[in-house]
Amino acid sequence: MDKPIIGISGSRIIDQHGPFPGYNRSYVNDDYIDSVIQNGGIPYIIPFNEDVTVTIAQFANVDGLILSGGHDIDPRLYGEESLPKIGEIWPARDAFDMLLLKEAEKQQKPVLGICRGAQLINVAHGGSLYQDQSYRQELTFKHNQGYAPDLETQSVILEEGSYLANLFGKKHLSVNTFHHQLIKEVGKDLRSVAYAKDGVIEALENSDKSIIGVQWHPEMLHRSDPAMNKVFIDLINKSTKEG
Repeated sequence: MDKPIIGISGSRIIDQHGPFPGYNRSYVNDDYIDSVIQNGGIPYIIPFNEDVTVTIAQFANVDGLILSGGHDIDPRLYGEESLPKIGEIWPARDAFDMLLLKEAEKQQKPVLGICRGAQLINVAHGGSLYQDQSYRQELTFKHNQGYAPDLETQSVILEEGSYLANLFGKKHLSVNTFHHQLIKEVGKDLRSVAYAKDGVIEALENSDKSIIGVQWHPEMLHRSDPAMNKVFIDLINKSTKEG
């Protein structure tokens, strides 16, 4: 049995220091890489690009997909104009990630969306977002904790009977959280399956459980909280090639 190759959607960082200020570099955080390796997969960064044929060819080489975190999603994708508190958007990356998601669904390859990745899955399925948590009318806790990445600062309640609850084997989680945008209307063929205690949606899954999205960062917790490895083990198991 071969180890599955897990593609991780790449982002871009712009050098601010050193000999090449303003220089673009492709990257993902090492935590994504380590989470895949530790749990039996082979990580491949899928570097951001704007060539559709190249992206499709890149994706053909992987068995599963992690949609990583990053910029805010362009609100025009869910029929809104930008409000004052939206963060930096990157429409070209939205198109790149949506193409990867489309190919994953077309080729029946499993997907794990993390933070922005979960929000992108929702928008791609026709759902919407609060552009900033302050635009939600109900009392809303702090969802962008601003502390150490592996510090668990928020409680999450998993919906009983959901795939995610069965995966973790419990109803309550303690997680880290770094998002200021929130899921508002849930997209088609998706189900909200985890909530913060203020009612904010913290996880989604689709009807055949091939797509899971979480708004916290399990890759940053996989060393300090072994339970967080379960989402990566699940993705890798679903991606495993029999041979």
